[in-house]
Amino acid sequence: MSYARHVRTAGLTALAALILSACASAGGSYAPPPPPPPPDGSGPVLRDWRTIITTYDRDRYGRVDAAWRLALEQARRQEGSGDLASVGDLIDPDAAVGGVTPPEGDYRCRTVKLGSQGGEGGLGYVVYGWFDCRIERTPAGLKFSKLTGSQRPSGLLFPENDREMVMLGSMALGSEPPANSYGQNSDRDMVAVLERIGSRRWRLVIPWPQYESNLDLIELVPN
Repeated sequence: MSYARHVRTAGLTALAALILSACASAGGSYAPPPPPPPPDGSGPVLRDWRTIITTYDRDRYGRVDAAWRLALEQARRQEGSGDLASVGDLIDPDAAVGGVTPPEGDYRCRTVKLGSQGGEGGLGYVVYGWFDCRIERTPAGLKFSKLTGSQRPSGLLFPENDREMVMLGSMALGSEPPANSYGQNSDRDMVAVLERIGSRRWRLVIPWPQYESNLDLIELVPN
């Protein structure tokens, strides 16, 4: 090793030791620097839905399997409205496949309500007709909105894994303006799971909705 290279190496070693010593003397342990930002700097920085969700909705999300079981059991036993057999895999709890992120754009959507909060006195299922929905890119990430109908949910979609996105949203009813942001009205807040169930078919699974049913499904098909 040349003398100049030896001096340069020794200097760098001494500088690293001084930095570590300064951290220790300040009463804290040395920690590596944070990771660099994405190389192109593009795209919004999404918050973790777990830091936003309310305690009530965290419980609803944690009991989605129980909502499926109860709602399907009621749908099979009680009278309903519409042709439930025609919806196919929409009501299969295990129908989700990979590649969940939906394309932006306009969609046809329909709601299927399963189970009854009124017990044996209510309808076991209701299959509604088609309405207009949209998925759009916002500064906060992808947003789902149901544009027509008397119940119009909307909310942000948070990536979770290859088969699931979590939606935190709110509900507008009747002639009300579009729904408020999540967390502003607990009576209208909702948590949902977005899944892909076909090559051009998605569903939002809404466990324990505020009204009528025990599980709501919103089927989404791109226009």
